[in-house]
Amino acid sequence: MSILRKLFGGIDLTWKKLILFAVVAGVYTGVMAMLPATKDTSFRDIAIMFECWILFGILIIVNSRSPKDSALKCFVFFLISQPLVYLVQVPFAGMGWDLFKFLPYWGVWTVLTLPMGFIGYYMKKDQWWGSLILAPMLVFLAFLAGGYLRSAIYWFPRHLLSLLVCLFTMFASSLFIFRNRKARLICLILSIALTVGSVVYAVLEPARYNTTVMVSEGSLGVKFDDSYRARLEDPSHGEVHITYNGGIESYMLNAEFTKAGHTVLYLEAPDGTVRAFALDIGASSCDVAEIK
Repeated sequence: MSILRKLFGGIDLTWKKLILFAVVAGVYTGVMAMLPATKDTSFRDIAIMFECWILFGILIIVNSRSPKDSALKCFVFFLISQPLVYLVQVPFAGMGWDLFKFLPYWGVWTVLTLPMGFIGYYMKKDQWWGSLILAPMLVFLAFLAGGYLRSAIYWFPRHLLSLLVCLFTMFASSLFIFRNRKARLICLILSIALTVGSVVYAVLEPARYNTTVMVSEGSLGVKFDDSYRARLEDPSHGEVHITYNGGIESYMLNAEFTKAGHTVLYLEAPDGTVRAFALDIGASSCDVAEIK
């Protein structure tokens, strides 16, 4: 508890420490965005989504000395870290310097850190209305948490770490930014309600991936029609069905996947002949290869 209390307001955040923090965050994010092993994992999420950057912003705000100090430190942190994310990737990415075309999007958020940092500092006044300043960030984090929970259920344990970062930021901020009992209680109740809502959303609207696995007489050289039967070895991965596409005048084997992983697709002809295909199901991709 004492460590968290120090983290949320007990750090002497000098400009030297802030700049070092920005450089480390930018370089780390750029590396995570490049490594093939981080694809579709929480380690890549920092380069795409907001949860870690919200946490960083909150920590800068609560360890600043004034509204102006908070605004400027938030701004400088993002001004240094965001270009570094792309600069680190330039020598290794096929896009090269064209990667910087994505920078304007984060540039808008960098500018917005000035008013957000200034206003956010007033949470340190420890009044009940400080909860109103934190509330929008709690809502946004809960929205992200719901998406990560859906992803973790679909492809466990991928994105689980990002989900935990969202929940940690929500509850740690509620508990350790405020000493005012009313402000703390408002934020805790809101965090609990939002977490429950995220779980309900993830359960009622699970992640699904719809795709065409193969086309009759397509690249795999497999011919089939609606007299064939298709099924998955493990039905928990989803469902497969054969339909006719009038646009291309061909039969297609389509799938609705509800879980990532490895399974086998069986295609049975009317005469009882069965062909087997290994499926490697991802978040938005499916590799298929016939098992000879």
